[in-house]
Amino acid sequence: MIPEPRAMLQSDFMLQAVHLALKGKGYTAPNPSVGALVVSGEMVLGRGWHKAYGQAHAEVEAIGDALVHHPDLSSCTLYVTLEPCNHQGKTPPCTEAILSAGIKHVVVGTRDPNPEVAGDGASCLRSKGIKVTLGVEEQRCRDLISDFELFQKTGRAYVYLKTASTLDGRIAARTGHSRWVTSGTSRMMVHELRSRVGAVLIGGNTFYRDDPALTCRTARAARQPLAVILTTRLPDSDRNLYLLRHRAEQTVFWTDHQGASSPAAKRLSSLGCTVMGLGPKNEGLDLEEGLVRLRQELGIYYVLCEGGGLLALSLVQQGLADEIWAFVALKLLGDDQAVAMVRGRKVLHMDQALSFRLAEMKSLESDIWLKMYSALRE
Repeated sequence: MIPEPRAMLQSDFMLQAVHLALKGKGYTAPNPSVGALVVSGEMVLGRGWHKAYGQAHAEVEAIGDALVHHPDLSSCTLYVTLEPCNHQGKTPPCTEAILSAGIKHVVVGTRDPNPEVAGDGASCLRSKGIKVTLGVEEQRCRDLISDFELFQKTGRAYVYLKTASTLDGRIAARTGHSRWVTSGTSRMMVHELRSRVGAVLIGGNTFYRDDPALTCRTARAARQPLAVILTTRLPDSDRNLYLLRHRAEQTVFWTDHQGASSPAAKRLSSLGCTVMGLGPKNEGLDLEEGLVRLRQELGIYYVLCEGGGLLALSLVQQGLADEIWAFVALKLLGDDQAVAMVRGRKVLHMDQALSFRLAEMKSLESDIWLKMYSALRE
């Protein structure tokens, strides 16, 4: 009988697998990001992660890595963040690779959320005499596949909401000056996130005030994300704005139906821009409709929102802020007329506050990074 590793050791190995899985974030959609380790005692023999859609799954990568120097894996344990698949897809079932390798114990972070296959991989392995342990670091592993769960349930893109503020929740001085709220380390982390997404979303105020490029400045970026601007005030096509002059074919405007059929929209389209007319919702535009169209019409699976306070609040209130990355600078402005991180609500009691669950926290230079999920999502 294979002994059960200490709980602390199991947790440590699973968190290592989570870290590996994150390397594939943004490249595996619509498949999940998965990480795996092959372990003997307290020694890691093989590591793997799902690198891109259509490529080998994490279990196969880890087993292949281990077999390079260790041909006998019969006494090893496989740690994997998501239940191994037991069906033929772009690649063969991972259960076959596990059985072929002779591994006798599989530790799984979380079950597959797809109701058509949930539990099938674990049941298959158990029926072949493999010991399966479920639910190690389950919340971390569930968070890892929150995008995959969304893709299973909806037709829209997954949204990262990024904020960068002072301790008192300000994103710019009263003049609009915002360079720089957070540190260079935080800004590079945002560019790394931009390299994973298919589009960056901002509001009209940010578009006109900052005239941004919305490009990714990391070597990892294989292509630049689309720029998506939410505004009912479409710009004149001859304005000297960076996106119109240099990235028109990579720029999408979300506006109302009237704006989408206007002469201004036609002129923007002639530059190469895409103009999408969205229906109304909650005194604004239906952002979910826009996210569905980005995925269905343009193949965008991930959107990073870097817009202003009104847009951020709209996403949260419409239940569309799937993952929040909050960068908090350890500094104060103390000015009630400085630009707020979010705005637009009228709240009389604390029990009306919008709540979040903290998933991860990290110190970055003079900032704190928080990864959170909205309580509306739970």
